[in-house]
Amino acid sequence: MLAGEYHTALLIDLIQRSPLWKDSVVIVTYDENGGLWDHVAPPGVDRWGPGTRVPTLLISPFAKRGLVDHTVMDTTAILKLIETRYGLAPLASRDAASPDMTEALDLQQ
Repeated sequence: MLAGEYHTALLIDLIQRSPLWKDSVVIVTYDENGGLWDHVAPPGVDRWGPGTRVPTLLISPFAKRGLVDHTVMDTTAILKLIETRYGLAPLASRDAASPDMTEALDLQQ
């Protein structure tokens, strides 16, 4: 796990040092939280999940500092954020109904 975390930190640092940083939102999420299971039972949505809770970090100049968003989301929220940002139609009913993560971002900058 440590090697993966180091690699992720290195990639984020490179993005932050690049000219692209001012327009970037980096989303870091973990598959099954590194094998460390959550103490809260997963909510049921459909037969696919969303399953166990996993931490998700939004790293961006647009991220609201110190915010911990407790909205129940799954990885479909990442797709929904892209659809919302670029005015794209949802691919399916699940992303159409998903929150879009914009509550954690200040996009008025």
